[in-house]
Amino acid sequence: MSGGNTAAGQELPRHIAIIMDGNGRWAKKRGLPRSVGHKAGAETLRRIQAYCHKIGIRYLTGYAFSTENWKRSQEEVNAIMALFRHYLLEAIESLERDHVRLHFFGDMGPISPELLELVHRTDDISAHLPEDYFHANVCLNYGGRDEIVRAARKFAADCAAGRRRPEDLDEGLFANLLDTAGTPDPDLFIRPGGELRLSNFLLWQSAYAEFYFTDTLWPDFTTEEIDRAIDAYRNRERRFGGAK
Repeated sequence: MSGGNTAAGQELPRHIAIIMDGNGRWAKKRGLPRSVGHKAGAETLRRIQAYCHKIGIRYLTGYAFSTENWKRSQEEVNAIMALFRHYLLEAIESLERDHVRLHFFGDMGPISPELLELVHRTDDISAHLPEDYFHANVCLNYGGRDEIVRAARKFAADCAAGRRRPEDLDEGLFANLLDTAGTPDPDLFIRPGGELRLSNFLLWQSAYAEFYFTDTLWPDFTTEEIDRAIDAYRNRERRFGGAK
């Protein structure tokens, strides 16, 4: 792996987060329906998950469908949900064999009952697998602001019920109310597709992540590209607000 360069003394990132951007543009460039781009992007996710597992990354979180993506055409949304169904059915058969724990982050309320049942099945399987397995996280109907609001509501409800006091709240307690509770914050945040923004992804958790942007569209994202991102990460000095 080209990520062997450790000039700044960094180890491999423990947790990589990726915005899987550019599926639609990839398809448009080829004169294909957007659904074909999403299918190609799903294959890229499988490939990158397998590679991250192989090289020793412990956590990989992919931004697959945001709270804003419902605004897209019904045809496109249906195609994306069909891909999720296929992905979940494959995962149910392979998680234990491949030593992978699969988790979903986001508001599951609007998800169809069929998909939700498959999500629960993967949750049940993952809960019985060893903690040291590779953690694959998928953000489905997820938005960073929405996640923070839902966490604040949980804390407010606890206060109203007398289980908590406002002065109990600190960063650690609040983090445990988020969808990602129990998952370490991302060390490396990757955005393919040429855009230079967070797009409402892991807003709380990415406070001290290292960012890597590339013009490569997600369906074209290769293992060599992730090696380059890891190289960039390993050559940075992380101070977390402290002095050198």
